[in-house]
Amino acid sequence: MKNTTRRLLAATVILALGAAVTACSGDSDSDSANEAAPPKTSAVVHGHVHGLGIDPSDGRIYVASHQGVFTLGEDGAARRVGTSRDDFMGFTVTKANTFLASGHPAQGTGGHSNHGLIQSTDAGRTWQPRSLTGEADFHSLEYAHGIIYGYDSTNASLRVSKDGSAWVDRAELQALDIAVSPADPDTVLATTADGVAKSADGGRTFAPGRQPVIAFLSWVAPRVLYGMDDSGGISRSTDGGSTWKQAGAVPGGQAQALTAVDAKRILAATQTGVYESKDGGETFTKLLSVEAGDGH
Repeated sequence: MKNTTRRLLAATVILALGAAVTACSGDSDSDSANEAAPPKTSAVVHGHVHGLGIDPSDGRIYVASHQGVFTLGEDGAARRVGTSRDDFMGFTVTKANTFLASGHPAQGTGGHSNHGLIQSTDAGRTWQPRSLTGEADFHSLEYAHGIIYGYDSTNASLRVSKDGSAWVDRAELQALDIAVSPADPDTVLATTADGVAKSADGGRTFAPGRQPVIAFLSWVAPRVLYGMDDSGGISRSTDGGSTWKQAGAVPGGQAQALTAVDAKRILAATQTGVYESKDGGETFTKLLSVEAGDGH
């Protein structure tokens, strides 16, 4: 490949990496809304979206953002879960009512700048520290095969844990997102500026990234892997990321988060909204609007 083309492709994920860091770095926001009691409902999700998930206990959609966790209310509006306005990163649902996340405290709340690994067992209403408080900033978290896989942005490395307390460091690499094969705990993918990098040894080593350049991944079944590029384009792979087929595109500009619920249902966030597809990414319906609110 010509160097110029390679640089243009690499810029796609580099821009996404920069956007994630920028959104993450704003945990000292000065807007007065952080000092007021949060409203019960809102027309929009506030802040850059960092994660999406569905609670299997009731099928409710949850959105982790730069200004708290939101859910889709029965009235179709975004409802803040609990009172926290923390910046939630690396959000994932592990089982009924149980969520894992990382991130940073809201301005004025004190504490360490990095939450490390935190957990909620009441569907996001309250959160408790699990491990690595003040040390780790997981920008991507995956729970598969009874193992927690986390991409720690503080040292650009993959870390794994079987109990959420003790961690083992794996490969160092510059990545934006990770995904784990539903069929094999040793097969891990990471999105890099060179393309999708693959590990066959549980993240201890990664092969060089291969095109296409993808920002976010979601691996829902052995032969159902979805990817979203920086502009919202959706691709699907049936062979673990070796080849990809374009499916459709999410409206709303720059990509922010992706979660596949099943082989056909996809949740995706861009800079203007949270969207849902029920046909494998061919078409999308807007569920919620997103407003940065603080410039991030």
